Amino acid sequence: MRGRGRSGVSGYEVPEDEIVERFVRASGPGGQNVNKVSTAVELRFDIAGSPSLDEALRARLLARRDRRVTADGVLVISAQRFRTQERNREDARVRLQAFIDAGLHVDAPRIATRPTRASKKRRLDGKRARSDIKRGRGRPDWSD
Repeated sequence: MRGRGRSGVSGYEVPEDEIVERFVRASGPGGQNVNKVSTAVELRFDIAGSPSLDEALRARLLARRDRRVTADGVLVISAQRFRTQERNREDARVRLQAFIDAGLHVDAPRIATRPTRASKKRRLDGKRARSDIKRGRGRPDWSD
């Protein structure tokens, strides 16, 4: 299976022998077809036990807070959007590739910067102006 990453070039190809697919009956409306044909696809990919994933990618994928990843590190994708087995199978594989592509993207580390003198002045001027507005809302001083 091959997909395209954010840059338009595929970053990782999922080996076919590491994908486990099971066809089950779809839920929801669909008439008699839904009761007779197993069109929904349950795709499983063992992230924790995959020999083809490098350690950094595996750690990033397992660290993602995704309810589709089980406690054992297995990604479970259910696809039942379409009426045919083949289209649901294709949909599940596209979603698997999107999940892995998201793990390939590494954010650049943030470089700490200091606020400029002008930005500090603007912030303090704003606080002073707000303070004056709020002070003006108080009870009038009748001592005059």
